[in-house]
Amino acid sequence: MESQSYDISSINQTELFGVNEKNLQFIKLIFPQLNITVRSQQMSVQGSPMDMERFSIFFEQLLSSYYKHKEITEKLIMSIFQQEDVKEDNAEVLVYGAKGLAIKARTKNQERMVKEIDKKDMLFAIGPAGSGKTYTAVALAVKYLKEKRVRKIILTRPAVEAGENLGFLPGDLKDKLDPYLQPLYDALRDMLTQSKLDEYIEHHIIEIVPLAFMRGRTLENCFVILDEAQNATLSQIKMFLTRMGNYSKFIITGDPSQSDLPHHQPSGLMPTVKILKDIPEIATIYLTNTDIVRNPLVTKIVDAFEDKK
Repeated sequence: MESQSYDISSINQTELFGVNEKNLQFIKLIFPQLNITVRSQQMSVQGSPMDMERFSIFFEQLLSSYYKHKEITEKLIMSIFQQEDVKEDNAEVLVYGAKGLAIKARTKNQERMVKEIDKKDMLFAIGPAGSGKTYTAVALAVKYLKEKRVRKIILTRPAVEAGENLGFLPGDLKDKLDPYLQPLYDALRDMLTQSKLDEYIEHHIIEIVPLAFMRGRTLENCFVILDEAQNATLSQIKMFLTRMGNYSKFIITGDPSQSDLPHHQPSGLMPTVKILKDIPEIATIYLTNTDIVRNPLVTKIVDAFEDKK
């Protein structure tokens, strides 16, 4: 058991550790094997040499982000923590985020997504909630756009959520659809400034649209992502895949365990994967619970539900 003290006298502890030490409690959650205490201007950490070394690297990166941005969030804390899963020296920086954070593949399967989409034009990423399917796909799309390897990004989702009906939501069509597409906006805001995102959307360089609006289009020189594909039927997925034009990349993400389609309407995601499995130009990557990069509790929740099956 080793012990180390950190001088935090020059740091605004509310900015770093959050109101009511919310960030500090989260750090303790992701380092359960360490005893972390803060008293006045000192933070003390106790644990095994290996755990202490990892925490030291983590805290150095956290302080670097703090001094640069003066804003620490749980998402940033988790991002820094998860970078250890893929060694920084080997992991390619996909994009530098809106606040300067280096966005990389955080797990081996996410790294496989990066490599496969460079070699193949279509990729299926199948895995549980929180495994980084969508986030990695959006980061790749932004990377391709910034490198001018595509001329636009198109992000789409089926407008199906937990049995709710669009007609009962208030507002015009955009108001009704935006809640379904919000996770895609959230990912983009991590990677682009709000002004740049607004500019791209205004000039149709980035389109975020429901799946139904894909019909009849030919998508050339685009990076296209179909997210939450488990909520699409077989005919809808076929319609989407056949939109593919020249010089485009398609990523289809989904979690077969979380379909919100009515019981009489089966998901088309896994039947599509089965139908296309022998086409060598299409890659399929199965992410697992070990790829989950949200709050550590998410992994335990997913495991608990699987144990009940």
